[in-house]
Amino acid sequence: MSPSITTCALLGRFEDANVAECATMLLPHLASRGLTALVQHDAGWGSLGEQVTPVDDAALLARAQLGIVIGGDGSLLYAARLVAASGLPLLGINRGRLGFLTDVMPQDMVACVDAALEGRCEVDHRPLLEARICSPGQPDRQQLALNDVVLSKWETGRILDFETHINGRYVNSHGGDGLVVASATGSTAYALSCGGPIVAPDLDVLVVVPICPHTLSDRPIVVSRHATIGIRLHERVGTQAQVTCDGVVLGELRPGDELRITPSLARITLLHPPGYNYFRLLRAKLHWGRGSFDHKR
Repeated sequence: MSPSITTCALLGRFEDANVAECATMLLPHLASRGLTALVQHDAGWGSLGEQVTPVDDAALLARAQLGIVIGGDGSLLYAARLVAASGLPLLGINRGRLGFLTDVMPQDMVACVDAALEGRCEVDHRPLLEARICSPGQPDRQQLALNDVVLSKWETGRILDFETHINGRYVNSHGGDGLVVASATGSTAYALSCGGPIVAPDLDVLVVVPICPHTLSDRPIVVSRHATIGIRLHERVGTQAQVTCDGVVLGELRPGDELRITPSLARITLLHPPGYNYFRLLRAKLHWGRGSFDHKR
């Protein structure tokens, strides 16, 4: 075990029985290796008993050298925002559904935690996006996102009219249910369900994908991750729109406001099992290669 890792952070919704079960199985192993396990004091940790130490977020980030996220991809997205400024590496144990980010299965949990402690995991640095709503005469509202920033209609059945700009240059006027701006990491999330491409996570690009566009010519585009994307809402009767970052509401976007999406300086570090292969992960999650010619590599 690396001598620098003496304390880990367990992150997850421990009121979920499946998450608590995994944590309960893992904690004795962590104790046997001499690790202190920290949890957020408000994370529903009661079922874990005295095997964990509840602390506030500041203490958790200051003391932990490894983050172990138990849950689905949503739990890891939450953890990514939490640790973005700290550099704490994250290992994801999958107790959700797809698990593109939490890619360690429960049966492999102990072996993968040992690999992380011994420095044998694959290290993967992922960039974040920063979304900012700029409203005249008001402070900006901002949030980080690992997967995507989404403009969507809110409490209305009417389509949104809006326009996009990239690096200050007008691109298009849109009518539809909204727009997804996804990182390469987020290309397999909401953007994929809207018809966007799958992008290998090591590419420095963004995917800009219309949601249910009113015209068939309004297609997804791929741009540099370093671009600044501006979105402005047009005035329309009954228009109500909101912005979410990885599913968390940033705020309402009104006509006259601008949603500005830029690359963040922050990155997170994901730890993958030894021998991690992104395309093997895609095959497993999307059920590719199931025909008679599958070589099962």
